[in-house]
Amino acid sequence: MGLRIEEFDYTLPKELIAQHPEDERASSRLLVLNREKRTVEHRYFKDVKDYFRPGDVLVLNDTRVFPARIAAVKPTGGRVEILMVEELTRTTWSCLAKGLKKGVVEQEIKVGTVSATVRYAGDTWEISFPEEVNVRDVLDKYGRMPLPPYIKREKNGYDSSDFDRYQTVYAERLGSIAAPTAGLHFTGELLRDLTEQGVIIANITLHIGIGTFFLIKKETVEDHQMHREWYNIERGTAEAIQTARAAGGRVIAVGTSAVRTLETFFSKGDGAESGYSDLFIYPGYRFKAVDILLTNFHLPRSTPLLLTSAFAGKENLLSSYAVAIEKGYRFYSYGDAMLIQ
Repeated sequence: MGLRIEEFDYTLPKELIAQHPEDERASSRLLVLNREKRTVEHRYFKDVKDYFRPGDVLVLNDTRVFPARIAAVKPTGGRVEILMVEELTRTTWSCLAKGLKKGVVEQEIKVGTVSATVRYAGDTWEISFPEEVNVRDVLDKYGRMPLPPYIKREKNGYDSSDFDRYQTVYAERLGSIAAPTAGLHFTGELLRDLTEQGVIIANITLHIGIGTFFLIKKETVEDHQMHREWYNIERGTAEAIQTARAAGGRVIAVGTSAVRTLETFFSKGDGAESGYSDLFIYPGYRFKAVDILLTNFHLPRSTPLLLTSAFAGKENLLSSYAVAIEKGYRFYSYGDAMLIQ
């Protein structure tokens, strides 16, 4: 008998769901869990360097979030919310749509002054623009940052600060519809301090997709199917990680997306720098590449929570979450962080 998804439930008071980031990135709180000793410490994120040693490798996901949410209107004047997901061709993307009828094969909408056609394609939709339209220009003009639905604020949950704060300071490669939120706590100064301390900084890329937004609906965990996400690890980066590990350094993954990228790459063993990962990590998985995990607090029944449970141990993790709730930690994307060693 497999794992039951109900085993990965917990109750969170709504007031602990962070609606805004801290004023200063590194001033977030940090819960430190020692897996073997089953001990918990309470620190601030700026103290994270106390837990790293010279020769350790800090692996960052350098994906950059694009303004993937767009508001559109139907010919009737009805509002439509579109979440752009993945570029299929130059003018056609897969997307999620709210406000359209699933039974209608094709529907016309307008994004600002630009016309588009939306087609239902099973779990997702497809949106197509005229050939002369540059879709990236449309997103730059009309798009909003794709904040998660649990962030509920004035003006439909958006303000101008999100374009900066829902992005890591090291974001480079455009392509995600969600931020690798564990990395939101880092500042340029903190990364420089870690480098001076002898920690090796390694950048990899995984463009986070709709799997982040979908909770597990299957009763049995093993029946869940992950959506694929594109990743890239430069050959030199992979060699640097292997060399550091051989010399006794530890691999510290910043976020579950970095974990999935590393575990996918080193599990395949074919040396391919780029590809798609649909790796689903849940309790029972044997980690091959990651020694320490730096992450945020995750939603019940979510794939990041199961990955974190696999790394920390389910009982360890859920008891730590109970402590975090008791101590008033802030949860989810704009919330506090957790270091699991």
